[in-house]
Amino acid sequence: LQILYYKYGVFKMRIITGRARGLKLTTPKNWDVRPTADRVKESLFNIIGSKIIGAQVLDLFAGTGNLGLESWSRGAEKIVFTDTSKESLRLVESNIAKCRAQEDTETICGDACQLIGRLHKKGMSFDFVFADPPYNKGLVQKVIAALAESPLLNDGGYLIAEHSAHDELGTLPPQFELVRCETYGETKISFIRFAKV
Repeated sequence: LQILYYKYGVFKMRIITGRARGLKLTTPKNWDVRPTADRVKESLFNIIGSKIIGAQVLDLFAGTGNLGLESWSRGAEKIVFTDTSKESLRLVESNIAKCRAQEDTETICGDACQLIGRLHKKGMSFDFVFADPPYNKGLVQKVIAALAESPLLNDGGYLIAEHSAHDELGTLPPQFELVRCETYGETKISFIRFAKV
């Protein structure tokens, strides 16, 4: 997604590339939702490259649905969006409808870490899990712990976590390997690969 900023905090979002390229999406009414900056998203998906094609994707802390819908536009097969906020999920569903991606998507309201356990019990699995939670609250670390306990990721799959540049991940469980980390000002993107042990 590309985010164009204007005066007084008003901004517009659109899909960067793929089958919904250029499509403008519904924007949040306030700044409680923090969309990923355009240059960060573009760099993120350039790193992922063609691995996203045909992928099963879980977008935790979905907010506007920007990462999941960019994945869909670039060829991901199935996207599951989660958020604790019903208002955010209504925004996600509005953007899904704009993309006409209803057949390939699902939205679930609830706590991300609890949902990881529930989805695992249902036998679901994913190639990519995006986690873009509020910064500096230890939520990425909790997601990693939940994924270690309930391994939703397929062997060789990736957790892609956006977090504060000052927020250290700490020691990872043995199933996880930090393979790449990119810093963009105050934002850090960690690419964490999962391998069954």
